[in-house]
Amino acid sequence: MQIHIGHLIRDELRHQGHTNEWLARQINVTPRTVQRIFNKPSLDSQLLFNISKALHTDLFRPYITRLNATTDIVT
Repeated sequence: MQIHIGHLIRDELRHQGHTNEWLARQINVTPRTVQRIFNKPSLDSQLLFNISKALHTDLFRPYITRLNATTDIVT
């Protein structure tokens, strides 16, 4: 199953009770850009890092979990 990071971000944002406008202010983009992020199945690592910081959530974890499930790599 493919990880769709935009959907995960949207879900986490809603879970925390924040708005698109709030996240836009936190990461210094427009609310429209936040909406576009939700539609992206992958993101630049720096943008993902900034969103993770804003939401106080490790948004890299789904990738690590999947990597560990499909390989012998230990983190």
